[in-house]
This record gives sequence, C-alpha cells and structure tokens, in this order.
Amino acid sequence: MPSSTGSHPASPSTADQASTSASGMALVVGCYVLWGFFPLYFRLLDAAGSVEIIGHRIIWAMVTCLLLIAVRRRWSAIRRLLTTPRLVLSASVSGVLVSVNWLVYVYGVNTGRTADAALGYFINPLVTVALAALVLGERLRPAHRASLALAAAGVGVLVVMQGSLPWISLALAFSFGLYGLVKKRVARQVDALTGLCAETLIVSPVALAYLGWLAAHGQAAVQGPQGSAWLGALLVLAGPVTAAPLLLFAAGTRRVPLSVVGLSQYFAPIIQFLLAWLVFHEEIPPARWAAMVLVWMAVAVFVADALRQLARTPGRSQRP
Repeated sequence: MPSSTGSHPASPSTADQASTSASGMALVVGCYVLWGFFPLYFRLLDAAGSVEIIGHRIIWAMVTCLLLIAVRRRWSAIRRLLTTPRLVLSASVSGVLVSVNWLVYVYGVNTGRTADAALGYFINPLVTVALAALVLGERLRPAHRASLALAAAGVGVLVVMQGSLPWISLALAFSFGLYGLVKKRVARQVDALTGLCAETLIVSPVALAYLGWLAAHGQAAVQGPQGSAWLGALLVLAGPVTAAPLLLFAAGTRRVPLSVVGLSQYFAPIIQFLLAWLVFHEEIPPARWAAMVLVWMAVAVFVADALRQLARTPGRSQRP
C-alpha cells in the first residue's frame, strides 16, 4: 500500500521480512540436504555405468527444464540466450564443467569413494575464494589465507601418506569452482532455470549419441541382466532429481543474504561424509582422517570469519 504522502511504497513489515527470510532459509537448507543425500539415489543406479548415468541425467534434466520453461512461458529467455554468442559460449563452458562434475561425482559414489566426494565439496568454497582472488582480483583476508593453507596441507598429507593425488576431491572442487566462476559472470543476464536448460541443451547431442550407441549395441543398462522397468524409471527420474535442488537454490538465494547461503553449503558434504562412514561403511584410513581434520580446521576458520563479518554488518542483506 502507498504511504500517507503517496510518494513512496510502504516498507515490508518486520513479520513479512522474517517470514521471507525463514522461507528462504528453508529452501536453501532443503537444497543442500537434497544434495547431501544424492549418494543414496545414485547407488540405486550402479547397474548402469557412470557415463551412462550422466547421459541420462543430462537428457532428462534438459526435458525437465524444457517442460518448466513451457509451463512458465519463458521461451523468450532461452531464445535470447541461444542467439547471443557470448552467452552461448558461457553456457557451453558451463555445460562441460557441470557434466565433468556430475561424472566424477557419480563415479566416486558408485566406486565406494563417497568420502572423497565429500572432501571435494568441503574444499570447494576455498577453491572458489582462491579463484575469485586470482581471476576477479578480489582481496583475500588473513582468515582466507589461513584456510587455504590448511586445506593445501590436508591435500599434501594425503599425497605424502597415501602416495597418490586425491584426484576425485580436487576434480570436484575445481570443476564446480570454475563452474561457479563462469556462472557469476552472467548471473544478472541468465536465471538459474534458463541457464541449466541451455547448458543441458548444448551438451545433449553428445549424451544422446552415447546413449544411442549403447542401445544399438545392446549395452544399455536396461538391456542387461539387471535391467528392469524400475531401473529405467530411476534413470528418467535423474532429470527432476537434478533440477529440483537447483530450483530450490535459485528461489532461496533471493530471500536470504549470500553469507547465509555460503554457510549453508556445508550441509551437503557433512551428510555425504556421514553416509560414507556410517551407511556405506567405506574404509577411511588414517591418512584420510588426518587430511579431513586439516580441511575441517580450514572450514572452521572460514566459517568463523564469515560469521564475524556477518555480525559486523547487521541488517545488510546482499542479494545475487
């Protein structure tokens, strides 16, 4: 309603603001909780190979996005993106990066390395901060430098004690960090649904070609001895399962400060690590525990600094 002078709109009430913030927090937390429990879903698909799963995930995510765009009548947004060369290039790079991220993640989960995947997503925010400093010229605070040093030490411990590079963790952290960097550059021009739709559209020919080749040679999972209507339905469900948390994330980030979103992202790797340890009973050798402790210390420093910064700026709510 207008104010008494008729010149300025009335400010939202405190109750309205609290309700918006609470609903936004529920959406953001819901998104990360769903991501955290993804390993349970992908374990149901282990009759299919990792590449086949990602092929289905790309195709059915694309179909889901197209249906949502049709329902919301957003064809003009996807048309504008696909006729703007710079945005097409950005979507192409994003599509490749997110496909690599999905592939490494599913491979890790279905080969008994969910703990490695969790480690990657613990490291990811720190990689994002490092990329922001290197590429965007953002200034690192002392706490950021300390967090990066601790995380690097954790990776170093794994390399020395295990004699191998934790490539799953690093591939997940860097692919998603680079994906976020590319998305950030076009965030004001492309919404989450349009962006995901374009990304999956662009990489879908490769996915379709691979799935078609498997089917033509009788090597698709549903054609094998473990094939069933249930497995086929789960593969199709990969589309909505992929799209749902991304849409929750997009809706939630409009209602809460980005600092809150940043702190919420640790729900997913915490759940993933607990699943690896307590449900999947993955072997976690001393080197992995030592690395995890160092990374958790890095996360603790990072989160404490974020909370301190948040406390210094009461009432501020940065929006994407």
